[in-house]
Amino acid sequence: MSSNSWWSPTDSWCLKFLLLIISSLLTYASCSSSDSYHLYPHTIVNSSVVFQNYTAISDFRLLNRRKLVECPDPNPYLQINFSTDPQGFSDEEFVTVTVSGVLLPADSDWVGMISPSHSDVSSCPLNRFMYLQTGDVADLPLLCHYPVKAQYAKNDPDYLGCKKSECKKKDNNGNCVVTTCSGSLSFHVINIRTDIEFVFFAGGFGTPCILTRSGAVNFATPNSPLFGHLSSIDSTGTSMRVTWTSGDNNPQKVQYGGGKSATSQVSTFSQDNMCSSSVASPAKDFGWHDPGYIHTAVMTGLKPSTTFTYKYGSDSVGWSNQIRFRTPPAGGSNGVRFLTFGDMGKAPRDASAEHYIQPGSISVVKAMADEVAAGNVDSIFHIGDISYATGFLVEWDYFLHLITPIASKVSYMTAIGNHERDYLDSGSVYVTPDSGGECGVAYETYFPMPTPAKDKPWYSIEQGSVHFTIISTEHDWSENSEQYEWMSKDMASVDRSKTPWLIFVGHRPMYSSSSPTSVDGKFVDAVEPLLLNNKVDLVLFGHVHNYERMCNVYQNECKGMPKKGQNGIDTYDLSTYTAPVQAVIGMAGFTLDEFPNNVDESWSLIRIAKFGYIRVDATKQDITVEFVNADTGNVEDSFRIIK
Repeated sequence: MSSNSWWSPTDSWCLKFLLLIISSLLTYASCSSSDSYHLYPHTIVNSSVVFQNYTAISDFRLLNRRKLVECPDPNPYLQINFSTDPQGFSDEEFVTVTVSGVLLPADSDWVGMISPSHSDVSSCPLNRFMYLQTGDVADLPLLCHYPVKAQYAKNDPDYLGCKKSECKKKDNNGNCVVTTCSGSLSFHVINIRTDIEFVFFAGGFGTPCILTRSGAVNFATPNSPLFGHLSSIDSTGTSMRVTWTSGDNNPQKVQYGGGKSATSQVSTFSQDNMCSSSVASPAKDFGWHDPGYIHTAVMTGLKPSTTFTYKYGSDSVGWSNQIRFRTPPAGGSNGVRFLTFGDMGKAPRDASAEHYIQPGSISVVKAMADEVAAGNVDSIFHIGDISYATGFLVEWDYFLHLITPIASKVSYMTAIGNHERDYLDSGSVYVTPDSGGECGVAYETYFPMPTPAKDKPWYSIEQGSVHFTIISTEHDWSENSEQYEWMSKDMASVDRSKTPWLIFVGHRPMYSSSSPTSVDGKFVDAVEPLLLNNKVDLVLFGHVHNYERMCNVYQNECKGMPKKGQNGIDTYDLSTYTAPVQAVIGMAGFTLDEFPNNVDESWSLIRIAKFGYIRVDATKQDITVEFVNADTGNVEDSFRIIK
């Protein structure tokens, strides 16, 4: 979900007008005398309104548009060092960074992890008019490229108190006259292919100045094949796509199933592929990081509901470990067990600040990994707001690393969300800047789904007893649009004797008690009748960051209510169809949205603001749905649908 959801399609002219005014002001300032251009150097113009969706209004996310000044520190003892193999960083490690020789430790001292290391202030003056994206009209030079992550030195509890001290100078009597302090921090580093340098700053994130730099180190194997994840290409369960990342642009292979192999197709994207406007987007400017090369290969000749092994790579760049995976059940077979959720993103495994942190993501992935490892999961559906990279491209690598324990072992299917697609003048329904300029390019490259064409991210797939209709709420869904016609035909074509259950999936919800402004009435008016006409059984949305279950709801009215079954579980009987069951499931990582006190309980039955995911077991006779609390493993809500 966008961190500020009040913007509607009809407000696009407001955003454009406001940006035009700001651009005019900047032009005026740059053309006037040098004295008049010295505005408050750290002022953030209108960040809380126009720029909130990129910056999340944190000092760290505005860092690379701060004025970078010289530190008045002639300290000859200062050093920054880090632990790693002399041959370079491994594909994953926790690096200990030590700052030593500090004369006066301060609260505002911090260490940034910079990549690539050549991103310095030298190119900043060339991009003066690109800085408005974060609302900063500061003097130059600025820190041009954002740090991947950063930590305050005081994260080491011994730092401020100088508990780790060293005598640097003694007088003639042997008494110490200069004592310095040190501190150590742990940084989680994964293979992002470009070199890394650690830089020691004073002045906090608001007024940063460089004290010293470590020097850059490369990764030992920057071309390694990494972050492999699976997806289904059709409903047969006999073919699976593997997608992975590498620094190598030559085709590689996936080897699987006792001697079979398939060669990868190689793709990538560049800054030129990113969206922008009169004001440069993060993806186009300071948030850019080279994605390397994305490889995809299809394993064919498999059997559904069967376990196989595979590995990917090449002799020249190396191979992944051997991985065991399970194919999903074929469409029309008796059952399927899947996990589903929205709005997960990622969080650091160290104490760092990063550009967008989704605090529940690590516990949710860990809990799901346990289920996948136990063999209880056929597939996973992630319904929008995938990585929250929002134009800071290196964060896709960290997200892919996070999901590897689950996505490499079962089919990981996705739907697009606002933080993957939306941008001004890009063709998205909502003219918010939520994708940071990615405009779906990164998402579709990393997660190729069986869609009809590029930038048409809707598709359907069948697994077991379920037909999934997966749409994009960010593309035109209005009546008679291409997507509307597609979803109408897709749902009407379902053979209910083969797949009795029809589940409709999208990102933005039709109902929400905690965030009614997230509901677009035009979307509801256009699409909700299709759900009723095609007798959709279950509707799943994300975007709002909590869990909410409704009755059989249509046009804000309950057309049916569940009854308690023999086991005490709410049971929806759709033998006489009235309306679909709807649920919001955006509680997988992003900071949770609490519920107000005045909820319309006529259609909202269960409301939970806890991190977790949905576990679904669908046979031809019934669907059992459970909301699993990721922190405790407890089932917080469960319901059943029968016919």
